[in-house]
Amino acid sequence: MAKTHDNALILFARDPVLGKVKTRLSSFLKEDAILKLYTCFLQDSIDKIRQVENADRFVGVAPSNESGFFTGMPGSDIHLFVQEGKELGDKMRQALQDRFAEGYKRVVIIGSDSPSLPVSYIDQALRCDKDVVLGPSTDGGYYLIGMQGKVVELFDGVSWGTETVLRETCEHLVRSGAELELLPVWYDVDGPEDLKFFKSHLDLIKQAGLGEAGETGKLLDKILASD
Repeated sequence: MAKTHDNALILFARDPVLGKVKTRLSSFLKEDAILKLYTCFLQDSIDKIRQVENADRFVGVAPSNESGFFTGMPGSDIHLFVQEGKELGDKMRQALQDRFAEGYKRVVIIGSDSPSLPVSYIDQALRCDKDVVLGPSTDGGYYLIGMQGKVVELFDGVSWGTETVLRETCEHLVRSGAELELLPVWYDVDGPEDLKFFKSHLDLIKQAGLGEAGETGKLLDKILASD
């Protein structure tokens, strides 16, 4: 895929393999239902990045494309790569470095655990002229990170997967002297309570005429119908 924009938008995603995704939901849903749910997360997230017009689109998959799910993505407008690195911070650093090396001026990474994330937040991140932009998540992490021009070193010594990720990242920012822009707070969907909140939120978004529930909403209508 040839470079056509100055911005790069990356979706970080897990390969949808049975028993390997959204394991925090295992006390609430069966493995096959979890796999279907995460596949819907991916479909909605891919649809979302396709709505962003001023960026070249990428999907970074981990640990590999064993399932073949991403090979089957329709169209040629998304470039697929395998995430490189041991921890999440290593993987994000490498993805950012690679895109800057390819000549991109702004690079934004989002996760696949926020399928209801407004596209306007991504657009805002891509317009940001600060060194770093972060999208704070209600669980103490962040749903989006973006950088401009170069990689700002924020990733070493961060307790990934904990509620201190955002705070530790901001502490690194202060020490680096980099300028930061914060986006509005949003949420990830990890555990059963997150999923129930997510379902209620999707229903309200649809009722208010603010958007459609997508593939995830359709599946949740089925699997949470008796809840």
